[in-house]
Amino acid sequence: MLRPLAAQAAAFCLFFSPAGLAATAEDAAALQAALKLPEVFVVMSEEGRDYGRQLEEDMFPGAGGRQWQAAVAGIYSTERMLADFGAAFEAELTRDDTDATAMLDFFTSDLGQRVTTLEVSARRALLDEAVEDASRLKLEEMRAEADPRVGLIEEFVTVNDLVEANVTGGLNANYAFYLGLADANALGREMSEDEVISEVWGQEDEIRAETDLWIHSYLAMAYAPLTDAELEDYIAFSQTEAGKDLNRALFAGFDALFVDVSRQLGRAAGAVLAGQDL
Repeated sequence: MLRPLAAQAAAFCLFFSPAGLAATAEDAAALQAALKLPEVFVVMSEEGRDYGRQLEEDMFPGAGGRQWQAAVAGIYSTERMLADFGAAFEAELTRDDTDATAMLDFFTSDLGQRVTTLEVSARRALLDEAVEDASRLKLEEMRAEADPRVGLIEEFVTVNDLVEANVTGGLNANYAFYLGLADANALGREMSEDEVISEVWGQEDEIRAETDLWIHSYLAMAYAPLTDAELEDYIAFSQTEAGKDLNRALFAGFDALFVDVSRQLGRAAGAVLAGQDL
């Protein structure tokens, strides 16, 4: 079974438009800046290159070479990913009436900027495998000790639907990867579409377990410097209509991006397996 793609959209989580009116393209651009998404995508590009190396080891050890590395670097180009994300994010954000003023007010506030800075810093730190292992051990300790902070993290995850939304995104991305393999004629005639779907659904438990662990350990580490009151304020914003609309737009952007990224990866991997030039 192919190793599931990691769900990378978790917890990201601005200039004014009148309340009750649809957000504008300018609002979408301001939100991306306030959320520090350009910095997020720099980290995601590094994550993608790491994943490309793992994919080569799993599927065609030593056979990818410089062409594979170049293909992965292009697929995970920061500029390309940010542009693709931005198009889907803007389309969702401006589709209906959204209170961009409330979104901008929160994320340009002192707390909003602290939150986004902590999120980016923690994600960058997790590029180090030792840090990731330590964050998971710390979460285990917090749960074993019934640390009250665990309850707040769980509430944040639930309010923002982070596990379910990322599991859905992960399944869609994995299906797109298989479609990419098929595009490169690397699946073979023996694997029907129904079998592909069955294979993808068979990965759900693994994706869910990994997603749940990654999100909780990441957030516990990222938000450790926040007071309980500050985290409660962040949760309260997430429960507002503006918070929900922003969360929905973020997931729309990330889902569209990772479906495209995954299909391109499938095509590139399929080309290697089929002996084609990338």
